[in-house]
Amino acid sequence: MTTLRDAAFAHVISSVSELENIVGEPSELVVTKVGRAVTPAVRAYLDEARFMLLATSDGSGACDVSPRGEAKGAVLHLDDRTIAVVDRPGNRRVDNFRNVLENPHVGLLFVVPGVSHTVRVNGRATLSTSPEILDLLEGSEARPKLALVVEIDEIFAHCPRAFQRSGLWDSEQWVDQDSVPTSRDMTVELKETRQFLSA
Repeated sequence: MTTLRDAAFAHVISSVSELENIVGEPSELVVTKVGRAVTPAVRAYLDEARFMLLATSDGSGACDVSPRGEAKGAVLHLDDRTIAVVDRPGNRRVDNFRNVLENPHVGLLFVVPGVSHTVRVNGRATLSTSPEILDLLEGSEARPKLALVVEIDEIFAHCPRAFQRSGLWDSEQWVDQDSVPTSRDMTVELKETRQFLSA
């Protein structure tokens, strides 16, 4: 009996030409919208960003993405090609930072609350404990222990379609929080699957 998993892998795309035949090719505007430096408009956006997704991969290519949240002032502009992002205490797994030590290439997606377009930064990251940088990133919380310094390779703005489709900022489309499993509930179940798979 064919399962849905079998069906998913029965017809796969294996080349760029196949992909482009399905999704089409991007317009010239989309292709050329990539910049190499922080412009005044981009800087103003990053200064308002309160949420960021940080994507990394380790030396073997295994990927990770983690959310980062901060009050205003999470990004420090070192020059028009370099930014520093504050790090706040979390669960101490620091998967992303372990990855950076093996592979410096990172992707960052910045989000401003209530705004549907986003800014993406691709670059090379370094973990810094520079006192001068940490002092400037202290903000309203305790002085951070380290910062992520990113040398920018690419930067561009994403259109708002994903947020508009998801209704992320539309309170009428928000789900009842009681219907969503808690972080603790999912952690307990995931721990059980790990024990099952290692048995």
